Amino acid sequence: MDQPKRYLITAALPYANGLKHIGHLAGAYLPADIYVRYLRAQRRDVAFICGSDEHGTAIPIQAMKEGTTPRAIIDKYHELIKENFTDLGISFDIYHRTSEPIHHETSQEFFLDLHSRGELEVKESEQYYDEEAKTFLADRYIMGTCPVCGYQRAYGDQCENCGTSLSPDMLINPHSTLSGKPPIKKSTAHWYLPLDRHEAFLREWILQKHKDDWRANVVGQCKSWIDGGLQPRAVTRDLDWGVKVPLPEAEGKVLYVWFDAPIGYISATRQWGLDTGKDWKPYWYDKDTKLVHFIGKDNIVFHCIIFPVMLKLHGNILPDNVPANEFMNLEGDKMSTSRNWKLEMQDYIDDFIKKDNGGPQLADSLRYYLTTISPETKDSEFTWKGFQDANNSELVSIFGNFINRTFVLMHKLCGGKVPPLHNAILDDADRTMIREIENAKPRIEALLEQYKFREALFEVIDLSRKGNKYMQEKEPWIVARTLTETPANQGLIDNCLHICLQLSANLAILINPFLPFTAKKMLHMMKVVEKILDWENAGKMNLLSVGYSLRAPELLFRKIEDEEVTAQVEKLKAASAAKAQTEPAPAPSGKAAPGTPAPSETPTAQPAKPTIVYDDFAKLDLKVGTILQAEKVEKADKLLKLTVDMGAEQRTIVSGIALHFSPADIIGTQVVVVANLAPRKMRGIESNGMILMAEDKSGKLHFVSPGDKIDAGSGVS
Repeated sequence: MDQPKRYLITAALPYANGLKHIGHLAGAYLPADIYVRYLRAQRRDVAFICGSDEHGTAIPIQAMKEGTTPRAIIDKYHELIKENFTDLGISFDIYHRTSEPIHHETSQEFFLDLHSRGELEVKESEQYYDEEAKTFLADRYIMGTCPVCGYQRAYGDQCENCGTSLSPDMLINPHSTLSGKPPIKKSTAHWYLPLDRHEAFLREWILQKHKDDWRANVVGQCKSWIDGGLQPRAVTRDLDWGVKVPLPEAEGKVLYVWFDAPIGYISATRQWGLDTGKDWKPYWYDKDTKLVHFIGKDNIVFHCIIFPVMLKLHGNILPDNVPANEFMNLEGDKMSTSRNWKLEMQDYIDDFIKKDNGGPQLADSLRYYLTTISPETKDSEFTWKGFQDANNSELVSIFGNFINRTFVLMHKLCGGKVPPLHNAILDDADRTMIREIENAKPRIEALLEQYKFREALFEVIDLSRKGNKYMQEKEPWIVARTLTETPANQGLIDNCLHICLQLSANLAILINPFLPFTAKKMLHMMKVVEKILDWENAGKMNLLSVGYSLRAPELLFRKIEDEEVTAQVEKLKAASAAKAQTEPAPAPSGKAAPGTPAPSETPTAQPAKPTIVYDDFAKLDLKVGTILQAEKVEKADKLLKLTVDMGAEQRTIVSGIALHFSPADIIGTQVVVVANLAPRKMRGIESNGMILMAEDKSGKLHFVSPGDKIDAGSGVS
């Protein structure tokens, strides 16, 4: 496929009604930033658009809670959220506001265009009205008892105790949050977008054209909506906060927030054009633009069904992809602002980045861990122990360790300068490492183009892991002891450290989309300009000139201590418990909603499978095996082909562990094998057995192995 002329990348507009947590960061903003930084490294024409969503009922409700005005709320949280994104390295080209005049103008023009061409229809309906406050009530201004769990403070759109989606008519004993009085039903007229007229278009565009290149969760949710029958959706509502409907007969009405918020991408692009002097229109009207929306799964219907219909009717381009992420949980429970079970970006910034204990490098530590557990295809979970392990065992011990050892040895054994490469004495290990450097770029590039950021980051770290292994095999510090007797061995040291330094420069390029602060620090150590981070330089072996002096090494990351992790878990539990004490009981019986753990408690594990008897277990033939060979299966990112010594025989076993282990690192590992599993063909390879694995809370796999090395083929009982 030809490369698009330009790229327009958007990340979901966050509500400016409060601070945002790391689930939001992982869902939309971090993956978008990784993709944009990669595109910029490719020197592609890209605009990265975002901004605060400052309309809708959430804003005035928060204003009531804080005893202030909606304007004060959006001014406060817009600046805080914008600063949070900057501190965590999210590099928007513009972070705009839907309260700006240019947004109101753009939204009204959009509405009038659809209205004038008969693409909207007017309907009368009965809606809840507060006689004392003399206003129609949005769903969030109505509260009552949840019909599902009995929670007495459920809103008219959702019960925040059990998570059930509701409508005001479903509530028991509904009352207005403005006056506290029961509302009445009153007739009102509104403008609707008749989505039912566009079902055929959506079926063809999503379920046929994009069924293979969009994520399965996105296509599946869209199919469910379309198959269920689309209905007209109101684009206006009775409120005094929002974009005024620009018609004389629509006094007291504003555009529904779901209608005006996505138009915020367009108005922000217009403002970006004014700020930079660029023509903004091709980014929304030229079909040679690639539009990509990064969102969480709760926004799929708006960005894949409703907004595309609006764009089509208005003559705009349609999104090329909508890589929506699933949700991220926290320490065994769903993140919840209402229950204070959350880790806000601000809290992480205050506790780690702004204290004198890590600075921007700990912004990269968070970016790293969130990417490794990114909920790209299923819900994932953030745990403080998982964060600590990822930082200490991977960033510090693998990536940072390789860079530090390379620079230390270069200063100690090569006079602080890049040594020459002696081609005449290159050996197989040298050539293999050079090929690994050259081949990493196309693999990582392909994964980034497919929005597989978790796998792409694994490949980068795996390359540094291979660098560590190469250096360990070469042992230049041991070779240095022979120089008095054999001065020519300096060539062996030169070759090893030349290759390791060129690998270090390559790692700076490849890690930059993920860990930009780390890449910048590496450039400082190498005394090179940012131009070296251009993607075209990846895979090259001449990035650092022979004889060039480099700075002394600096540690790229610091370890996360046990006390820090313990303090964060206790802080989380204390905040949630304090919140629970200020809220009424979740249900009249005093019990939590079915299946919902109390916020202040650690959820207990439940048995996932039915109880079996000993005879069932005895059918399994479990044996110890030793991995003799391991290699990646062609065109299968997750599969490794293993040759396993079972004592009396050797077996081929295909295992889906390639994202967790490098083939070279698991040679000699002893594992437990289900030896009597029926053979199964995977990618044309017959697999004879299954390796038993354990999965921790962060989703990382670990081998189930005997404590001490024993004979291959030994039974396990």
